[in-house]
Amino acid sequence: MITINNEPKAYTPIFLGTTQHSLRLSLQILIMVGMKLNDEIVETYNVTVSAIELEQLPNIGNEIAIDEITGSELSGFKAKLKQSDAQIQNTTSTELEKLVELKNVGRYQLLKGKNIMTQDMNTLEFDANNLKYVRQILNVSQDSLAKRLKITRQTVNRFETGEQKISNKFLDKLLEAYPELAESIEVQFDWVSLTFPDLTSKQVIADVLRLQENLFLERPTSQNFYTREMAFAGEKNIYIQDFAPVKNPETQAIEQKFGTTLYLTGKGTRLFEKALLEQSMNWRNFFEKARQYRGHLTRLDIAINDKWGLLDMNELVKAVQEKRFWSKSKSYAVHGNVDDGWTVDFGKSPFVIRAYDKHKEQANKGYDTDVKTRVELELHQDKAEYVLDEWLNHDKKLVDITFDILYTYLWFTNEPIDAQKLKSDKVREVIEQTVEPMPAWSLLTALGNRMKFVRQPKKQSVERIEKWVLQSVVPSLAVLKKTGHWHEIIESINSVELSAEHQKLVEANLVNAITSAKSVLHQGNINFDKEKEKYDEETAEFEKKANLPF
Repeated sequence: MITINNEPKAYTPIFLGTTQHSLRLSLQILIMVGMKLNDEIVETYNVTVSAIELEQLPNIGNEIAIDEITGSELSGFKAKLKQSDAQIQNTTSTELEKLVELKNVGRYQLLKGKNIMTQDMNTLEFDANNLKYVRQILNVSQDSLAKRLKITRQTVNRFETGEQKISNKFLDKLLEAYPELAESIEVQFDWVSLTFPDLTSKQVIADVLRLQENLFLERPTSQNFYTREMAFAGEKNIYIQDFAPVKNPETQAIEQKFGTTLYLTGKGTRLFEKALLEQSMNWRNFFEKARQYRGHLTRLDIAINDKWGLLDMNELVKAVQEKRFWSKSKSYAVHGNVDDGWTVDFGKSPFVIRAYDKHKEQANKGYDTDVKTRVELELHQDKAEYVLDEWLNHDKKLVDITFDILYTYLWFTNEPIDAQKLKSDKVREVIEQTVEPMPAWSLLTALGNRMKFVRQPKKQSVERIEKWVLQSVVPSLAVLKKTGHWHEIIESINSVELSAEHQKLVEANLVNAITSAKSVLHQGNINFDKEKEKYDEETAEFEKKANLPF
């Protein structure tokens, strides 16, 4: 017997598992409960329950001691458990408090707070070995380098022997003289997701993203407990999930449950950067605005693009196999092969460092890219919020934060690391002092804080469809044309009814501006005269030629 919203029911509550995998320790957890009647589960509820009252999770299929369930689909259901022994409750509470304390230690300790971070985070300086390796990959002599930098060969030699410390001024000269080196590594966002507890998806589109709502396709979803999804151009690049309004069966009133999650995928971040450009905003402005709406980062991926091929994935995989690396995380995994490209993961959620062959990955999808190898920092929840705090509130450059984390958490060497050294109290210091580093990895981290954070704004395109047609469909079309069936194809193209997804894709490709920035520009609220003039000219020309059907 159980009471549901003050109504007694002859049900036996059965535990069906957890429905929430929280990255934080919480005293309120979400579980799924089935209502069993005559050996059949007739209803299921997702309920919030006190972890202290629950004591421990039962096995799936076992009865669970729930006395009462209150709430609704809109507001959420809460469960009250039968009175348990006070002493057990106290013990459970004490154990949970211990777990909270343990969250501040272990392999993710450096990302928990500013004090810990500043005490332990390390930065690698450009040194003599890095300079020698730069000359090697540039294939230049000390004389050639000296002439290019307009200094003496003796000065270069003193730098390489360690007799003279390499200054920031020299490094600036080096990067200016060899722009291919300066432009070889870049940093960009590759995934952003935020939750907004007080907004709906349409409010996020209008107030946070400021995109044109008519370019979004509204459709039902069952992912992540949401019921509605708004997808830009009908694709999952920029999309928002929330709860569709429902009619209250008792009052017939339309009720709206708040809470939504915004997703910007890899391609979505590039598309959104076009919106940022239209609004004369940068990522920092956007995150500051998101926080004004109580936006909380649930995931942030920062990509380090190696466009020169400085890092060789075959060499990195070999180093992992030969134990020529050190990682703060004890877990790692290697995927892929030589032909299709390798991927190596270090760590698990909420913090993963991933290196992979970006060029081969894109080639396998039929695309081309100038990025050879990519190293990603995938940060979730508090780890993502920590990086954002350091960037927004502590006057740190995002590039500096990124490479400081990379250098602190992962290091590759040129020879296997002795097991005894891994047991040292100061294992990282011991390894760096006694084991020769991998030159490419050392150079990557040393040059990191000199690299640029880049934006690559792109318009929504049908490139994916075009590539597929050119590769897979055109040969068949050529056969039909040569055999006299071409007119049937043309008639079909002209008469076909597009799906809702395809229609939104067409609209997004025909519209030049995806935000309300045009009206803002004309109102003169944005101070960027040259960009405004160029924007107005391009938009007028586009509208003249486009002959938009809507």
